[in-house]
Amino acid sequence: MGKSKDASPYKDVPTRGFWRSGVAQQDPLAIGGLYRRKFRISRRDAIATAGSCFAQHIARHLKARKFNVLQYEPAPRGMSAELAKKYGFGIYTCRYGNIYTAAQMLQLAREAFGVAEPTDRVWQRDGRFFDAQRPNVEPSGFETAEQVLRARSGHLASVKQMLLEMDVFVFTFGLTETWAHKESGTVFPTAPGTIAGSYDASVYEFQNHRHGRVLSDFVKLKKLLRSERTKPLKTIVTVSPVPLTATASAQHVLAASTYSKSVLRGVAGELFETYRDVDYFPSYELITAPATRGMFFEPNLRSVTDTGVNTAMGAFLEQHDPKGGKAKAKPETDSVAQGDNSDVVCEEVLLEAFQT
Repeated sequence: MGKSKDASPYKDVPTRGFWRSGVAQQDPLAIGGLYRRKFRISRRDAIATAGSCFAQHIARHLKARKFNVLQYEPAPRGMSAELAKKYGFGIYTCRYGNIYTAAQMLQLAREAFGVAEPTDRVWQRDGRFFDAQRPNVEPSGFETAEQVLRARSGHLASVKQMLLEMDVFVFTFGLTETWAHKESGTVFPTAPGTIAGSYDASVYEFQNHRHGRVLSDFVKLKKLLRSERTKPLKTIVTVSPVPLTATASAQHVLAASTYSKSVLRGVAGELFETYRDVDYFPSYELITAPATRGMFFEPNLRSVTDTGVNTAMGAFLEQHDPKGGKAKAKPETDSVAQGDNSDVVCEEVLLEAFQT
């Protein structure tokens, strides 16, 4: 007997699989079915967070729900929340600041495990010395280069402990654009000359990583962790919905931002499809969906509003917290994490000072 003329592979696709029912007719504050967890995380799991600025929201909301978000470099006792944030305490699991690229995260892990050491480790500005890999965590710098390296040694010990002990790693991909030391390939979180150091075209080069490079760097990170650790690791990857502040690609910033986010979303999708222990949380889609009509961005069309962050995190918590995502999160009580959802530390925004 022949098949019915009405048969179609789309006949049994659920409503979330069609644009009209899955997007156009959805409440932008609660797009149903967009995120369905691959695995559950519990409050007992040791959770570490890293990545671009948007990752700070994830850590804050998980802390508010009493999840076990690791903290290996806490602020000194008695330090105010404002001062702690200024010096990079409590923003992430360790005091590494924003990690915008997969290349930077791989480089940090290799350094922590003693596999490789970055080149050009200390930058200067106005007679002070800065850690080139996290120039913003000591805003006034150090008196000597030796102090920089000594502080970094302690920091790397904390990073190694984090990488060995975490059960869940939440990483937010932020950028494809980066600046690198030409001879060694060392990458940096900021362009030399932005916060510290000085730009020399014969020493540094601009790089805009393609899909293959970003994917390869993250897979290498996974392999390194597998070789060093003794227990399994669950990873949740996200893509920051925050557009580029500026681009050095010679393209219009809108085209450059679209390229960057497209590459990162493609990588995140491939990781999700390839590895059973990697989940993808669609914060990017939740914030930028056409159904939201831009309502989740501030007037600068870049910063994400509190409502946007809360909506995205509500979808995440709906899947991972037995209390659901709509219950009010209790205010945080630690000295560092207080503040509204827009209160993030982001070095990239400093590039706005260079526009003419």
